[in-house]
Amino acid sequence: MTKAPARDPEAEYYQTVEEYFVSRRGEPLILSNAEWSLVRKWRLLGTPLRVVLRGIRDALDAHAHGWSRDRPVRSLSYCAPEVEAARERWERALALGTEGGLDAAGALLGFAAALEHATTLGPDARRTADEVAHELRERARGGRLEDLTRRLGEMESGLLGAIRRDLGKGADEAIEEEVRRSLEPYRDRMPARVLGQLREESLARRLLEAHGLPRLSLFHLDAGDIE
Repeated sequence: MTKAPARDPEAEYYQTVEEYFVSRRGEPLILSNAEWSLVRKWRLLGTPLRVVLRGIRDALDAHAHGWSRDRPVRSLSYCAPEVEAARERWERALALGTEGGLDAAGALLGFAAALEHATTLGPDARRTADEVAHELRERARGGRLEDLTRRLGEMESGLLGAIRRDLGKGADEAIEEEVRRSLEPYRDRMPARVLGQLREESLARRLLEAHGLPRLSLFHLDAGDIE
């Protein structure tokens, strides 16, 4: 018997949002392409999973006590304003160092240490990792969260590019095939743009994990339960 592929960690974000919304809504529902794209938007903004779930919970709780409570919520987009409000609260709390014990400066120093101690990187990636580690240590001294979130994405992209150059053309084909298999269950459920983003995220995680490195993202550090 062929073993079913394990659920992809990057796809867990999308699937958990779907399952939570449908379970709280109380009626079966298949997410539309527009709704999957909305989840993709939250993901690209770096909104932690538990913050998205908190926003969905707040929206559906308010609906349950509102004048239209007898009418079912028909779309995930109904929850979008509350998800955005929850994300803004998370960002403010993170900037103040009061969000669930997550210390942004400490996280940056942790990323820097991981990069400095990675021993399997090729020459291009080694140079890039040292440059990124230096900047992370500088940024740990302070800065706007919005700028930090954007810059972390840019630094990770540069590091991944260097890792690929060291590997050479076609060297990551085996990893790409592994990603393809892990995302096969979602191929007929999600629009191509969402699935493409998932492939990029999953490949990035695997390329970094091969060198013992984490994703350079505060998003990936904040995985607690909703309050």
